[in-house]
Amino acid sequence: MPYKKSLRLLQLVAGIGLTLLLGSCHKYLQPSAESSFTTDYVFSNVQNAQKAVFSVYADLEGDQGYGTRISMYYPYDNDEMIGMHQLGDNDRGDIAHYNATAGNAQLYSPWVQLYQGIERANICIYNIPTMALYTQGNAQQTGELKRLYGESLTLRAQYFFELIRNWGDVPAEFLPSALEPNLFLAKMDRDSIYDHLLNDLALAETLVPWRTEVTALGDPLDQRITLGAVKGLRARIALNRGGYSLRRASSIYGQTMARPADYLNYYKIALSECSDIMARPDQHALNPSFKAVFKSAIDAHTIEPNGEVLFEVAMSGGQGTNDSKLGYYDGVKVDASLTGNAAIGVLPTYFYLFDSTDTRRDVTCGPYEVANTTTAALTGHPITTIAEAKFRRDWISNPSQLTSTAEYYGLDWPIMRLSDVLLMSAEADNEINQGPSAADIAAFNQVRTRGYGGNAALIGTTPTDYVGFFNAIVKERSLEFGGEGVRKFDLIRWNLLGARLADAKTNLTNLAARTGTFAGNYANNTLNFSMLPDSTFWNTSGSTITNEVEWGNSFYVPRTVSIKAMSGYKEVAWVTSTIANVLSATGSSNAFAYDFKPNHSELLPIPEAAIEADYNLTQDYGY
Repeated sequence: MPYKKSLRLLQLVAGIGLTLLLGSCHKYLQPSAESSFTTDYVFSNVQNAQKAVFSVYADLEGDQGYGTRISMYYPYDNDEMIGMHQLGDNDRGDIAHYNATAGNAQLYSPWVQLYQGIERANICIYNIPTMALYTQGNAQQTGELKRLYGESLTLRAQYFFELIRNWGDVPAEFLPSALEPNLFLAKMDRDSIYDHLLNDLALAETLVPWRTEVTALGDPLDQRITLGAVKGLRARIALNRGGYSLRRASSIYGQTMARPADYLNYYKIALSECSDIMARPDQHALNPSFKAVFKSAIDAHTIEPNGEVLFEVAMSGGQGTNDSKLGYYDGVKVDASLTGNAAIGVLPTYFYLFDSTDTRRDVTCGPYEVANTTTAALTGHPITTIAEAKFRRDWISNPSQLTSTAEYYGLDWPIMRLSDVLLMSAEADNEINQGPSAADIAAFNQVRTRGYGGNAALIGTTPTDYVGFFNAIVKERSLEFGGEGVRKFDLIRWNLLGARLADAKTNLTNLAARTGTFAGNYANNTLNFSMLPDSTFWNTSGSTITNEVEWGNSFYVPRTVSIKAMSGYKEVAWVTSTIANVLSATGSSNAFAYDFKPNHSELLPIPEAAIEADYNLTQDYGY
């Protein structure tokens, strides 16, 4: 498997960052430095144009991008996981528990960075096609410039998409700010922005090559945008354009969750784009092992060899501007003498959404901590302190970070994987035809079978009716993408967020009381809460990083008395009344979705500083 180069794309910028070219604009787009570089100089040759576009990638990175806030603050709480921070902190806890206000400390800087990415992209989009070499250069020069143009269009779409799914209608500029006659913009309807982006991405598809068709610069194939990523993003945006979203009171819908009457047109776009990707298994295929995607690729700083990762944000550098806190902020705790947060907690009911034979459970959920890095010993945890674990320090290699006290480990953030394409395709076609085709079921089963280690005999019977198949998609996407920043926004576009948060609260209450049943993995029907173990046992000598945690009993059936007497095993409380604590309004690790309000909390408030900088920008949705 090829080693992923530690040299980030941004390091190739070599001092020509486009922040230095930004013109006069909104306060949240204002540059922090001056430069003697002009656009004529920057866009005078292919090499400089490359550096300019690579700087557009830069705003995906770091604490204010997908390194922490956008990836690990904004997607929670959902019906899978909880942000383990206190309600009322005017910080990440309030964001997670739906209590954010416009003055929240974690809103403004990501807003600024996303708009800075758009401005940088606008400069490249405007200037690259005007370069003499764009039409008059040799084949290599024109090919690379067209690719750069397509990358810039795609990156701009990604930045706008992130703004829209978190804030709804937002100001939109499609020219460099220096060319805009009015820099105090009102909000633009998101549908208009989405339509613009869909057209941009259709153009980008004619410019950007497939992943195996490029060798320039030796750039990692999953860190630089290629055609599969363009098509995947266009499908994702189309589903969101056709899905539900919270509308402003001044809209034709009123302040409510609504989707457009012509939503099926956008589902057709999504289906077409996904079909194009699925027709090219030479470019993108599932890794046979779900675990390997994370442990052997992302956490090992290597390129996933099958092309399952269509695009990921390149991170490195060991600092907040360009690296990620994946494996530090989230993931299991490590040795008390070291730092670590385990700040994204797995809901006990999400743990039980997985069947016992689903290999994705023990990749996504980490019910342990690294107790001692010297002996590589692990300690079993109770069900109330399971950590999101796809990005975990004890899996990091090339190099290992197990004994490090640092915060930044160079783990990339996956924007999209092929399993997302397969499930989007099945979902879109089911919606268009009001029932799944054989191809839809095959795509669904491909994802599901991989989740069960390739054993199709374990996956159960896939529903063949419209409602049943849709519900199966809803559940399968949860099993597949937990901890990847997908679930909250899926539930919003299906108009299910409020209902699923309420269901999770009910199920947590029932599980704590040991009453009722849980509609877990549909292949196994339901779980009876009263028949789950009240404690589990882990091997104190056999649980190591090499062997992982050795549990002495099943999580799915009551424990037997004999296990308690087994030598070398230690008891951990499991299904007890303490599960209800996550619903409390006090404490540092609870208040699950405490202040969620339908037709309000689906979006974040516009940062107060952004409102102050633009007198035409309004605060909506009841904030």
